Amino acid sequence: MEKLTIIVPCYNEEEVLDDFYHEVKRVTESLESLETELLFIDDGSKDGTLSKLRALQEQDRSVSYLAFSRNFGKESAMYAGLKQAKGDYCVIMDADLQHPPALLPQMVQAVREEGYDCCAGLRQDRHGEGKLRSLFSRTFYKVIQKMSHMEMADGAGDYRLMSRQMVEAILSCQEYNRYMKGIFSFVGFETKWLPFENVERAAGQTKWSLRSLFGYALDGILSFSTTPITIAAVMGVILFVLSLVYGIGTGVHTLLYGNQVSGYTTIVCLVLFLNGIQLLVMSILGAYISKNYMESKQRPIYIVKERSAGAK
Repeated sequence: MEKLTIIVPCYNEEEVLDDFYHEVKRVTESLESLETELLFIDDGSKDGTLSKLRALQEQDRSVSYLAFSRNFGKESAMYAGLKQAKGDYCVIMDADLQHPPALLPQMVQAVREEGYDCCAGLRQDRHGEGKLRSLFSRTFYKVIQKMSHMEMADGAGDYRLMSRQMVEAILSCQEYNRYMKGIFSFVGFETKWLPFENVERAAGQTKWSLRSLFGYALDGILSFSTTPITIAAVMGVILFVLSLVYGIGTGVHTLLYGNQVSGYTTIVCLVLFLNGIQLLVMSILGAYISKNYMESKQRPIYIVKERSAGAK
Protein backbone atom coordinates (compact mmCIF):
# COMPACT_ATOMS: atom_id res chain seq x y z
CA MET A 1 0.00 0.00 0.00
CA GLU A 2 1.28 3.46 -0.89
CA LYS A 3 1.98 5.86 1.95
CA LEU A 4 1.38 9.59 2.46
CA THR A 5 3.61 11.44 4.92
CA ILE A 6 2.12 14.63 6.37
CA ILE A 7 4.97 16.87 7.50
CA VAL A 8 4.07 19.46 10.13
CA PRO A 9 6.69 22.03 11.23
CA CYS A 10 5.86 23.28 14.75
CA TYR A 11 7.10 26.19 16.78
CA ASN A 12 5.12 26.98 19.93
CA GLU A 13 1.93 25.35 18.62
CA GLU A 14 0.72 23.81 21.89
CA GLU A 15 -2.70 25.49 21.71
CA VAL A 16 -3.64 24.21 18.27
CA LEU A 17 -2.06 20.74 18.00
CA ASP A 18 -5.08 18.77 19.24
CA ASP A 19 -7.46 20.55 16.85
CA PHE A 20 -5.05 20.03 13.97
CA TYR A 21 -4.59 16.34 14.74
CA HIS A 22 -8.30 15.57 14.94
CA GLU A 23 -9.13 17.54 11.77
CA VAL A 24 -6.39 15.87 9.73
CA LYS A 25 -7.31 12.39 10.97
CA ARG A 26 -10.94 13.04 10.04
CA VAL A 27 -9.96 13.99 6.50
CA THR A 28 -7.40 11.24 5.92
CA GLU A 29 -9.92 8.54 6.85
CA SER A 30 -11.52 9.17 3.46
CA LEU A 31 -8.27 8.45 1.59
CA GLU A 32 -8.79 4.90 0.37
CA SER A 33 -5.89 2.52 -0.34
CA LEU A 34 -3.42 5.05 1.06
CA GLU A 35 -1.65 4.68 4.38
CA THR A 36 -0.95 7.97 6.15
CA GLU A 37 1.58 9.00 8.76
CA LEU A 38 1.93 12.27 10.63
CA LEU A 39 5.46 13.57 11.08
CA PHE A 40 5.80 16.58 13.38
CA ILE A 41 9.01 18.63 13.51
CA ASP A 42 9.34 20.53 16.77
CA ASP A 43 11.56 23.49 15.87
CA GLY A 44 12.85 24.24 19.37
CA SER A 45 9.48 25.21 20.88
CA LYS A 46 9.48 26.99 24.25
CA ASP A 47 5.96 25.93 25.29
CA GLY A 48 4.43 22.50 25.77
CA THR A 49 4.51 21.50 22.11
CA LEU A 50 6.95 18.63 22.65
CA SER A 51 4.88 17.22 25.53
CA LYS A 52 1.81 17.29 23.29
CA LEU A 53 3.69 15.45 20.57
CA ARG A 54 4.83 12.77 23.02
CA ALA A 55 1.22 12.26 24.10
CA LEU A 56 -0.05 12.04 20.50
CA GLN A 57 2.62 9.52 19.62
CA GLU A 58 1.69 7.37 22.61
CA GLN A 59 -1.95 7.16 21.55
CA ASP A 60 -1.38 6.88 17.79
CA ARG A 61 1.53 4.93 16.31
CA SER A 62 1.05 6.63 12.94
CA VAL A 63 2.40 9.78 14.62
CA SER A 64 6.14 10.41 14.87
CA TYR A 65 8.21 13.46 15.66
CA LEU A 66 11.65 15.04 15.66
CA ALA A 67 12.60 17.69 18.21
CA PHE A 68 15.40 20.14 17.39
CA SER A 69 17.99 21.21 19.95
CA ARG A 70 17.00 24.85 19.30
CA ASN A 71 15.01 26.95 16.87
CA PHE A 72 16.60 26.44 13.44
CA GLY A 73 13.73 27.99 11.45
CA LYS A 74 10.88 26.65 9.36
CA GLU A 75 13.08 26.09 6.30
CA SER A 76 15.27 23.67 8.26
CA ALA A 77 12.18 21.99 9.74
CA MET A 78 10.71 21.38 6.28
CA TYR A 79 14.01 19.94 5.04
CA ALA A 80 14.23 17.65 8.07
CA GLY A 81 10.66 16.48 7.51
CA LEU A 82 11.26 15.66 3.85
CA LYS A 83 14.49 13.85 4.72
CA GLN A 84 12.79 11.84 7.46
CA ALA A 85 9.59 11.07 5.50
CA LYS A 86 9.00 7.49 4.37
CA GLY A 87 5.97 8.10 2.19
CA ASP A 88 5.56 7.71 -1.56
CA TYR A 89 3.94 11.15 -1.34
CA CYS A 90 4.75 13.98 1.05
CA VAL A 91 2.70 17.02 1.99
CA ILE A 92 3.84 19.99 4.08
CA MET A 93 1.22 21.62 6.30
CA ASP A 94 1.19 24.31 8.98
CA ALA A 95 -0.19 23.26 12.36
CA ASP A 96 -2.31 26.42 12.74
CA LEU A 97 -5.01 25.12 10.32
CA GLN A 98 -4.43 27.97 7.89
CA HIS A 99 -3.67 25.21 5.39
CA PRO A 100 -7.11 23.57 4.95
CA PRO A 101 -6.88 19.79 5.50
CA ALA A 102 -10.04 19.49 3.37
CA LEU A 103 -7.87 19.98 0.25
CA LEU A 104 -5.86 16.80 0.90
CA PRO A 105 -8.14 14.42 -1.10
CA GLN A 106 -7.95 16.71 -4.15
CA MET A 107 -4.18 16.96 -3.80
CA VAL A 108 -3.79 13.20 -3.59
CA GLN A 109 -5.98 12.73 -6.65
CA ALA A 110 -3.98 15.27 -8.67
CA VAL A 111 -0.66 13.53 -8.00
CA ARG A 112 -1.80 9.88 -7.92
CA GLU A 113 -4.31 9.92 -10.78
CA GLU A 114 -3.93 13.08 -12.88
CA GLY A 115 -0.20 12.81 -13.53
CA TYR A 116 1.02 15.91 -11.70
CA ASP A 117 4.26 15.83 -9.72
CA CYS A 118 2.99 18.36 -7.22
CA CYS A 119 -0.32 19.85 -6.09
CA ALA A 120 -0.13 23.08 -4.11
CA GLY A 121 -2.54 25.41 -2.39
CA LEU A 122 -2.81 28.95 -3.75
CA ARG A 123 -4.11 31.48 -1.25
CA GLN A 124 -6.59 33.83 -2.92
CA ASP A 125 -6.61 36.68 -0.42
CA ARG A 126 -4.93 37.98 2.73
CA HIS A 127 -7.96 38.27 4.96
CA GLY A 128 -6.95 38.96 8.55
CA GLU A 129 -3.52 40.40 7.72
CA GLY A 130 -2.54 44.01 8.32
CA LYS A 131 -2.48 46.36 5.33
CA LEU A 132 1.24 47.08 5.67
CA ARG A 133 2.11 43.39 5.83
CA SER A 134 -0.09 42.59 2.84
CA LEU A 135 1.47 45.40 0.81
CA PHE A 136 4.96 44.23 1.72
CA SER A 137 4.19 40.63 0.75
CA ARG A 138 2.63 41.52 -2.61
CA THR A 139 5.52 43.83 -3.46
CA PHE A 140 8.09 41.21 -2.53
CA TYR A 141 6.63 38.55 -4.82
CA LYS A 142 6.55 40.99 -7.73
CA VAL A 143 10.17 41.98 -7.12
CA ILE A 144 11.56 38.46 -6.70
CA GLN A 145 9.81 37.18 -9.82
CA LYS A 146 11.41 39.91 -11.89
CA MET A 147 14.81 39.39 -10.26
CA SER A 148 14.97 35.59 -10.29
CA HIS A 149 12.88 34.80 -13.41
CA MET A 150 11.28 31.90 -11.53
CA GLU A 151 7.65 31.16 -10.77
CA MET A 152 6.91 32.37 -7.23
CA ALA A 153 3.39 33.75 -7.35
CA ASP A 154 1.80 35.71 -4.53
CA GLY A 155 -0.23 33.29 -2.43
CA ALA A 156 1.88 30.25 -3.33
CA GLY A 157 3.05 28.97 0.03
CA ASP A 158 4.53 25.79 1.48
CA TYR A 159 1.27 23.84 1.46
CA ARG A 160 1.91 21.29 -1.27
CA LEU A 161 1.76 17.55 -1.86
CA MET A 162 4.69 16.13 -3.82
CA SER A 163 5.69 12.87 -5.45
CA ARG A 164 8.71 10.99 -4.17
CA GLN A 165 10.66 12.03 -7.27
CA MET A 166 10.14 15.71 -6.52
CA VAL A 167 11.02 15.18 -2.84
CA GLU A 168 14.32 13.56 -3.81
CA ALA A 169 15.08 16.48 -6.13
CA ILE A 170 14.48 18.94 -3.27
CA LEU A 171 16.68 16.92 -0.91
CA SER A 172 19.51 17.10 -3.45
CA CYS A 173 19.59 20.86 -2.83
CA GLN A 174 21.57 20.82 0.41
CA GLU A 175 22.51 24.47 0.87
CA TYR A 176 22.61 25.81 4.41
CA ASN A 177 20.81 29.06 3.51
CA ARG A 178 17.48 27.61 2.43
CA TYR A 179 14.56 29.41 0.81
CA MET A 180 12.06 26.65 0.15
CA LYS A 181 9.68 28.63 -2.07
CA GLY A 182 12.60 29.23 -4.40
CA ILE A 183 13.73 25.61 -4.21
CA PHE A 184 10.22 24.39 -5.08
CA SER A 185 10.37 26.55 -8.20
CA PHE A 186 14.00 25.70 -8.98
CA VAL A 187 13.51 21.92 -9.15
CA GLY A 188 10.62 22.35 -11.58
CA PHE A 189 8.08 19.54 -12.08
CA GLU A 190 4.48 20.06 -13.12
CA THR A 191 2.31 21.63 -10.44
CA LYS A 192 -1.45 21.88 -10.12
CA TRP A 193 -2.71 24.85 -8.10
CA LEU A 194 -5.74 24.63 -5.83
CA PRO A 195 -7.15 28.04 -4.81
CA PHE A 196 -8.38 28.49 -1.24
CA GLU A 197 -9.57 31.35 0.91
CA ASN A 198 -7.29 32.59 3.66
CA VAL A 199 -8.40 31.84 7.23
CA GLU A 200 -7.07 33.12 10.51
CA ARG A 201 -5.11 30.92 12.87
CA ALA A 202 -7.19 28.47 14.88
CA ALA A 203 -5.27 29.48 18.03
CA GLY A 204 -2.00 31.03 19.15
CA GLN A 205 -0.05 33.89 17.65
CA THR A 206 1.80 34.21 14.35
CA LYS A 207 5.57 33.78 14.58
CA TRP A 208 6.21 36.18 11.69
CA SER A 209 6.85 39.83 12.52
CA LEU A 210 7.50 42.47 9.85
CA ARG A 211 11.18 42.32 10.76
CA SER A 212 11.39 38.55 10.32
CA LEU A 213 9.41 38.76 7.07
CA PHE A 214 11.84 41.36 5.74
CA GLY A 215 14.79 39.13 6.62
CA TYR A 216 13.07 36.16 4.99
CA ALA A 217 12.43 38.19 1.84
CA LEU A 218 16.06 39.31 1.73
CA ASP A 219 17.22 35.70 2.07
CA GLY A 220 15.01 34.75 -0.86
CA ILE A 221 16.43 37.48 -3.10
CA LEU A 222 20.05 36.73 -2.19
CA SER A 223 19.55 32.97 -2.62
CA PHE A 224 18.00 33.06 -6.08
CA SER A 225 19.13 36.27 -7.76
CA THR A 226 22.31 38.18 -8.53
CA THR A 227 20.34 41.21 -9.71
CA PRO A 228 21.37 43.35 -6.68
CA ILE A 229 25.01 43.07 -7.79
CA THR A 230 24.00 44.09 -11.32
CA ILE A 231 22.09 47.09 -9.92
CA ALA A 232 25.17 48.09 -7.92
CA ALA A 233 27.32 47.89 -11.08
CA VAL A 234 24.81 49.98 -13.08
CA MET A 235 24.77 52.64 -10.34
CA GLY A 236 28.57 52.77 -10.46
CA VAL A 237 28.59 53.25 -14.23
CA ILE A 238 25.90 55.95 -14.07
CA LEU A 239 27.75 57.88 -11.33
CA PHE A 240 31.02 57.60 -13.25
CA VAL A 241 29.43 58.98 -16.43
CA LEU A 242 27.71 61.81 -14.53
CA SER A 243 30.91 62.79 -12.75
CA LEU A 244 32.81 62.73 -16.06
CA VAL A 245 30.22 64.91 -17.77
CA TYR A 246 30.09 67.29 -14.83
CA GLY A 247 33.90 67.53 -14.67
CA ILE A 248 34.27 68.23 -18.38
CA GLY A 249 31.43 70.75 -18.34
CA THR A 250 32.93 72.58 -15.37
CA GLY A 251 36.39 72.63 -16.98
CA VAL A 252 35.10 73.98 -20.29
CA HIS A 253 32.98 76.62 -18.55
CA THR A 254 35.99 77.80 -16.52
CA LEU A 255 38.27 78.00 -19.58
CA LEU A 256 35.72 79.93 -21.63
CA TYR A 257 34.42 82.35 -19.01
CA GLY A 258 37.11 82.31 -16.37
CA ASN A 259 34.58 81.69 -13.55
CA GLN A 260 35.97 80.25 -10.35
CA VAL A 261 34.65 76.84 -9.33
CA SER A 262 32.47 77.29 -6.27
CA GLY A 263 29.77 75.46 -4.40
CA TYR A 264 30.85 74.21 -0.97
CA THR A 265 27.37 72.91 -0.21
CA THR A 266 27.21 71.06 -3.52
CA ILE A 267 30.54 69.37 -2.84
CA VAL A 268 29.46 68.25 0.62
CA CYS A 269 26.19 66.83 -0.73
CA LEU A 270 28.02 64.98 -3.50
CA VAL A 271 30.52 63.50 -1.07
CA LEU A 272 27.78 62.30 1.25
CA PHE A 273 25.76 60.91 -1.67
CA LEU A 274 28.73 59.04 -3.15
CA ASN A 275 29.72 57.65 0.25
CA GLY A 276 26.18 56.44 0.73
CA ILE A 277 26.26 54.69 -2.65
CA GLN A 278 29.59 53.10 -1.79
CA LEU A 279 28.29 51.78 1.53
CA LEU A 280 25.18 50.42 -0.20
CA VAL A 281 27.28 48.58 -2.80
CA MET A 282 29.59 47.24 -0.11
CA SER A 283 26.64 45.97 1.93
CA ILE A 284 25.22 44.17 -1.13
CA LEU A 285 28.55 42.49 -1.80
CA GLY A 286 28.95 41.74 1.90
CA ALA A 287 25.57 40.03 2.01
CA TYR A 288 26.55 37.65 -0.79
CA ILE A 289 29.96 37.02 0.76
CA SER A 290 28.40 36.26 4.15
CA LYS A 291 26.04 33.75 2.53
CA ASN A 292 29.00 32.05 0.86
CA TYR A 293 30.89 32.14 4.17
CA MET A 294 28.08 30.32 5.98
CA GLU A 295 27.91 27.72 3.21
CA SER A 296 31.67 27.10 3.40
CA LYS A 297 31.42 26.19 7.09
CA GLN A 298 29.28 23.16 6.15
CA ARG A 299 27.37 23.30 9.42
CA PRO A 300 24.40 20.94 9.80
CA ILE A 301 21.05 22.33 8.66
CA TYR A 302 19.48 21.13 11.91
CA ILE A 303 20.38 19.17 15.06
CA VAL A 304 17.99 16.63 16.56
CA LYS A 305 17.65 16.54 20.35
CA GLU A 306 14.91 13.91 20.56
CA ARG A 307 13.06 11.63 18.21
CA SER A 308 10.08 9.35 18.65
CA ALA A 309 10.38 5.59 18.51
CA GLY A 310 9.00 5.49 14.96
CA ALA A 311 11.47 8.02 13.60
CA LYS A 312 14.73 6.95 11.99
